[in-house]
Amino acid sequence: MEKQLEDDFKTSVSADGLEEDVARADLYGLLASLFYIAPDDDLLHRIAASAAYGSGAGAPAEAAMTQAWDELVRVASESNAQEWADEYQDLFIGIGKPEIFLYGSFYQTGFLNEKPLVRLRDALNELGLESVEEVTESEDHIAALCEVMRYLIAGDDLSVANLTQQKKFFNEHMRSWLPDLCAAIEDHPNTQHYKAVAGLARAFFEVEGYAMDMVE
Repeated sequence: MEKQLEDDFKTSVSADGLEEDVARADLYGLLASLFYIAPDDDLLHRIAASAAYGSGAGAPAEAAMTQAWDELVRVASESNAQEWADEYQDLFIGIGKPEIFLYGSFYQTGFLNEKPLVRLRDALNELGLESVEEVTESEDHIAALCEVMRYLIAGDDLSVANLTQQKKFFNEHMRSWLPDLCAAIEDHPNTQHYKAVAGLARAFFEVEGYAMDMVE
């Protein structure tokens, strides 16, 4: 998405925005980065240096989130970028087809580029979001969807960046299949580093689901 996939995107909220919204937007951004491409050593070092997140003032209230974050910190501190790149290649790119698909249509229909993708594109058009030519992945890639949620939380256009749109987009285009994606990653015998990413994603998306249920 043109508004989401720019490299220089910086999370921000209005002056009356909640600190929780910044944390949510940042976590969506991190998941988008990790699912779009394997992390480089700089990102791994930054994650590893965030060990205090699980116990400090910025720690998530939910125990599962805290544990999942601490596990990602541990894995990041004990690995390097080449290991992550090799695993990403093996799991999500592969030869011929990936071992694990990162596209929503696959988990909803068993195939790629099906009706869920058409509905998603219609929704993105309504939000005023367009794909950029440089992005080769389809819009239902989990990284792209996380970037959309990041924008709906931290974007400047409050007509679309609001809780109502967040709930609608999350429920209609992500919620039903995210557990299947996380399970596919966690249960694959060749998953090592990305198991921690899937664990964090699962815990975070569960919290998001509970929060969305409270939005009227």
